[in-house]
Amino acid sequence: MPVPPLFDAAADTYDDDPHHLAIARQLVAGLRPVPEPRLVVDVATGTGFAALAALEALAPRRVLAIDVSPRMIEKGAAKTPSDGRVEWRVAPAVPLDLPDGAADVVLCASALHLIGADAPPEWRRVLRPGGQAAFSVPVAADFHPSPAFAAALPADLAVPADEAGAARIARAVGFASVRVTTTAPPRRSFLVFGDVPR
Repeated sequence: MPVPPLFDAAADTYDDDPHHLAIARQLVAGLRPVPEPRLVVDVATGTGFAALAALEALAPRRVLAIDVSPRMIEKGAAKTPSDGRVEWRVAPAVPLDLPDGAADVVLCASALHLIGADAPPEWRRVLRPGGQAAFSVPVAADFHPSPAFAAALPADLAVPADEAGAARIARAVGFASVRVTTTAPPRRSFLVFGDVPR
């Protein structure tokens, strides 16, 4: 499946869509306070909206922004402050090249439905006890992918129809204190937050 070329082709217009920035900022804003975070991981970062929102809001020691698309990473890196706190890495979303319990926060904005069901267990693995995952997933009724993107969708993760279905994605892998909110029309998304039990 030619996923990297597909996303490379979308990179140059990705920032033109305000939906991606809005979702990323809402995900970061919805996190519980994170005292002195060491590592925030932004999975399938695209051009880095969630990574940069986390850098500003959470002031972590380090942000790791991962995407399978070299062009997306190139575009994101061009936005980065020069202090070295953001590492841009071309890499798959699964598996993550991180040890168990390494991260304080894992973010995944507007991408879980393109990665598949193996991603949430991997987030839980790399999060420390008490760490947080925050991800978005489209509302099924509002999700109308192009034929090219539809062909790239994983078969093992259905886009949920309601908040209960979105919450099940997080609860199924052991996240606790799961919260779900729904963004405004016309392109609604579920924002899902969960904690790793201490």
